[in-house]
Amino acid sequence: MAILPYSRVVGQDDLKLALELNFIAPGIGGVLIAGQRGTAKSTVVRAFALMTGDRLPVTLPINATDDRVLGGWQLDALMRGDAKRQPGLLEEAHEKGLLYVDEVNLLDDHIVNIILDVASTGVLSVQREGIDTRSHVSFGLVGTMNPEEGSLRAQLLDRFGLMVAPAELGIEERHLMITTVLTFEEERLVPDSDWIRSAEEDNRQLREELLAARDRLPAVRLDADISRLCAQAAARTKAVGQRGDLVMAKAARALAAREGTQSVEPGQVRRVLPFALRHRRPDSVHGSEPAWGPDEEAALDELFG
Repeated sequence: MAILPYSRVVGQDDLKLALELNFIAPGIGGVLIAGQRGTAKSTVVRAFALMTGDRLPVTLPINATDDRVLGGWQLDALMRGDAKRQPGLLEEAHEKGLLYVDEVNLLDDHIVNIILDVASTGVLSVQREGIDTRSHVSFGLVGTMNPEEGSLRAQLLDRFGLMVAPAELGIEERHLMITTVLTFEEERLVPDSDWIRSAEEDNRQLREELLAARDRLPAVRLDADISRLCAQAAARTKAVGQRGDLVMAKAARALAAREGTQSVEPGQVRRVLPFALRHRRPDSVHGSEPAWGPDEEAALDELFG
């Protein structure tokens, strides 16, 4: 499968930033991308996985069973009387680094709960059909959904650390997207293409920047006035529960590490807070499509000056 290099993805700054922050600070708890079909959701996720790990993400099929997710017995070996355990997709994601759940809103809630529990705790416990194992796993989690095809229950929506919507491209960005994709399709067939080599070099540099930011993260300070700012922002936007406050703080620290500052600044909180709060507002809790617009921005103008 030919995937456009991540460094050549046009626009989608919010989507890309959310993925990068979750890579820098996996404790954020995953990214949910909600947008209509044809908005490059899958392309960006796959391009990001190739850029960060040089491999495609582990993709969860929509009809996944408990056995496929958690692991079970190898049926062919079992029929021969040889009990061999078959690792599940969560263990595979631990090895490869990223689990991609497409159309997460169409999955069985039970399966989504399992994935979110393991992603947040880092513990995979399997106790079923003669299997009793417990292991520590770590992987990035990205889900995508088309709100037109159904919503995600508020309890599950809240479990995703960040939520972002693909950007609507303007005419110039649409034009650049067309020319970029057509150029890629042509250049990938050219031996030793300068265009491909340049894109791959940009990917490599970006990956090094993200890894360096991950290393810097533990040293980034979150001062008391900034943590209070996070709490005030959540209150101003009527965020339900306190998970959003904490995710906002974690994302702001990751952005500070990304930008190379030693402590979190108000502007960094302002940049990430829509990602952390848009799916935790009252409308979202009651089943409406999560939105972030002028009313939310106005509520924060006085707070951030």
